[in-house]
Amino acid sequence: MDPRVRDHAEVLVDWSARVDAGDDVVVRVDEGAHDLAVAVAEALGERGANMLATYVADEIESAFVRAHDGEFDRDPDFEAEMLERADVVLSLGGTRNVAERGAVPGDKRAAYRKSRTGIRELRMDTDWVSTIHPTRAQAQQAGMGIAEYRDFVYDAVLRDWERLADEMARMKDLLDEGSEVRLVKADTDLTMSIENRTAVNSAASVAYDSHNLPSGEVFTAPENPEGEVYFDVPMTHEGARIRDVHLTFEDGAVVDWSAEVGEDALDDVFATDEGARRLGELGIGMNRGIDRFTDSILFDEKMGDTIHLAVGRAYDSCLPEGEEGNQSAVHVDMITDVSEDSRLEIDGEIVQRNGTFRWEDGF
Repeated sequence: MDPRVRDHAEVLVDWSARVDAGDDVVVRVDEGAHDLAVAVAEALGERGANMLATYVADEIESAFVRAHDGEFDRDPDFEAEMLERADVVLSLGGTRNVAERGAVPGDKRAAYRKSRTGIRELRMDTDWVSTIHPTRAQAQQAGMGIAEYRDFVYDAVLRDWERLADEMARMKDLLDEGSEVRLVKADTDLTMSIENRTAVNSAASVAYDSHNLPSGEVFTAPENPEGEVYFDVPMTHEGARIRDVHLTFEDGAVVDWSAEVGEDALDDVFATDEGARRLGELGIGMNRGIDRFTDSILFDEKMGDTIHLAVGRAYDSCLPEGEEGNQSAVHVDMITDVSEDSRLEIDGEIVQRNGTFRWEDGF
């Protein structure tokens, strides 16, 4: 086994999930993540945690949803009870076919997502962390050989997270103190309110209210967006390729959209529910260990020189206590490259120009 797999498992268990002796841990193992699952199980055993491993795979889920009549039972009790008792949920991604979900009709995918809203909420009430184990399918999607892709993944995952957290705290402070954000680049001029919001310093640890490994972004929950935005970074959502997306916002909601590729998939997203046409997240990528686009949202949205917006569900961690943010069965991130001819303003002050932050050389 590549020694970096065990390093990955230790970062996941200790830094990211902060697992303690006696914790009840559910480990969701994707079909290609076997080696990482073995290393995680070993780490959990050494720390005296309890473990329940479950097997998940896109092909299994797709077969079930495709064959079903579409009237899904809402939040099945047997799964809900498992999550209610869990302290930690670790999701180990590692698909062998990145296009598998695209074979499921969009209306059935949407119905299945909506039927599991409560299940998602229960999982998010735990100290949950999602990560990815490199597979050949993901390497192919990223346009790399498997050895090169493994190097890429571990460069992104095995970071000095404390040091990066300190740097990202600068952006968190700016967002916490700000009232309005404006993003300007080609085909983009969008303003959003961030008043009374709390930004998350997403340093790949539940201690920072961060739940992805790798991470390396600062995000908040904007509202009342006005203007237009262009997303030029390709993405794959539910197995469908989407590229060159334009959104227009009026009165806080998407009123017009287009995509050069995958517009049907975008239609399905916006048809999910009312909240799918509103913003749930503004995220600013700050992980310089991610140096190229790979068609994986887990990596691409964290890359330095990018900003992403998500339509759909907002995270409670960004909201004042007692306030309910945007609700939706979806949370779909879309990314724009801000490395050239762009600026990000907070209350009229430029804080990032052409991908460079104001505290970095060359601003």
